[in-house]
Amino acid sequence: MQSSATVLVYSDDANTRAQVRLAAGRRPASDVPPVEFLECATLPAVLKELDRGGIDACVLDGEAVPAGGMGVCRQIKDEVFQCPPVLLLIGRPQDAWLATWSRADGAVTLPVEPVEFADALAALLRKRLAVGA
Repeated sequence: MQSSATVLVYSDDANTRAQVRLAAGRRPASDVPPVEFLECATLPAVLKELDRGGIDACVLDGEAVPAGGMGVCRQIKDEVFQCPPVLLLIGRPQDAWLATWSRADGAVTLPVEPVEFADALAALLRKRLAVGA
């Protein structure tokens, strides 16, 4: 098993980034490696980190401003070679269709519910690590 997984968290709101870190904990599930979080508050920072590589999953805030996570997701799915799986944070369950439009691999609602979030993140990490194995 990989020693750790790197999860990029994008939100302009520090409280949302903290919710994500706290919900996932150090290890979202026993069968995935511990996670290290890489926090980004702007789209240029996200693109720079993805270009650098080594990201196992992305968590994007659909409510972020000025660049919302849905648009960012669609952009990186188009532009990043072997784009990591994306978990989108959405404002309402009714916005799930927008997550599909953005080509997100999963979506959970805000505020982050720890068990639901950890399960969704672990599923994306399992998928990514299985492909990379």
